[in-house]
Amino acid sequence: MTDDVLFLSRDQVTALLDPDTAIASQRAAFGALGAGGADRRDLPDLPGKIMHPSRFDDSVVFAYVSRLSRDTGAVAKFGSVNPGNAAAGLPTVHAVITVLDPVTGELTAVMDGTAVTTLRTAAASAVAFDALSTADSAELALIGSGTQALAHARAVARVRDLKSVRVWSPTPERRARAAELLTAELGIAVEATGTAREAVTGASLVAACTLSTSPVVRGAWLAPGCTVVSVGSFEPTRTEVDADVVRRSAAVVVDDPATAAEHAGPVVDALRDGLLSREALIGLGSILTGARTARTGPDDIVFYNSVGLGVQDAAAAWAVVRAARGEA
Repeated sequence: MTDDVLFLSRDQVTALLDPDTAIASQRAAFGALGAGGADRRDLPDLPGKIMHPSRFDDSVVFAYVSRLSRDTGAVAKFGSVNPGNAAAGLPTVHAVITVLDPVTGELTAVMDGTAVTTLRTAAASAVAFDALSTADSAELALIGSGTQALAHARAVARVRDLKSVRVWSPTPERRARAAELLTAELGIAVEATGTAREAVTGASLVAACTLSTSPVVRGAWLAPGCTVVSVGSFEPTRTEVDADVVRRSAAVVVDDPATAAEHAGPVVDALRDGLLSREALIGLGSILTGARTARTGPDDIVFYNSVGLGVQDAAAAWAVVRAARGEA
């Protein structure tokens, strides 16, 4: 059996899942969700995501299981979030992904899940920015300077003609290094700012890519028309944005309303405090299929909170498998 199984390292996954392929995979994932074609939380045989905080440290173990379509088999991801890795310059998420044959259920591939998670998360944010922001949005505020933040800048640059990027994170050396790297890669001036407020003020696009348990983006700083994306608020104790972001937003969009209501810190808080109703949460897939709208005018502020879904991994993993096989 192992003769036919693909074993793909982090470098191989990164080479196979280029930004455009990753973005296409996430459009497919959320499009399928919006059209009712993929496994969803409201189907009785689909398990919800597992997020289990450790009692020994600040790590969180997670597991996802999903299937995108009839012609792609089940995909499972198992991994851990370790916030302390950031100080050592390591990715805070490590994972492994297994892929099963859609017909026989036999093992098809085992691949590095860290690269898949980084690339599909950033790609999904690019899909969200493309769907939710105004067409002329060109100033990106990047909150965070780690692996995920860098991936976000690269992905957003594929869907918007960025004119400027401002990056902030707590460590001056790391934000300066991120600005230097992105300036070289994107070919535009990337500025490291001294405060998060400096980065966010005047930006039309804000990407929060931290593991913060307290707000690093405040609603009072947001310019009219701004689109805010948060990917670090993936459990109830993590809140990258304050309540004013939710309060000022014309729409709160999430990857999946049922999952967000349980896991997304700012959403959980807003539901508890009566700032939001469950019915007000809009799934990104609904936006992509045209079933719902978020932005009603150019001055609307729109907030997207992603906690991550198994179907995103399923779509990305099968994109990797097909690329490895040389399939179109």
